[in-house]
Amino acid sequence: MSDKLLCEIFKSSRKEEMYLYVDKRQGFKSVPEPLMATFGKPIAVLTMILTADKKLARVNAEDVIKGIEEQGFYLQMPPAKEDYLLDVHRAQLNARDAAE
Repeated sequence: MSDKLLCEIFKSSRKEEMYLYVDKRQGFKSVPEPLMATFGKPIAVLTMILTADKKLARVNAEDVIKGIEEQGFYLQMPPAKEDYLLDVHRAQLNARDAAE
């Protein structure tokens, strides 16, 4: 596994909170057409140098790098609805507590 990877991150135009990570130099070359059809038009979000120890919000950077090296892309699925709703509830509680 490489030490670092120039990674480009795209969000889906069809599925909320679905992201596709690719090697910037390779682009979508290795992404299967059926996945692209489901993903919709990719919307560029961020280009970054990704290292295994980099902190990402919902995925492990090492898993992203491994996925890109092995299959040419990494697909981040939306969180489960229950987890998402729990996160929203916690955020609302934290905001309320901070305001008091």
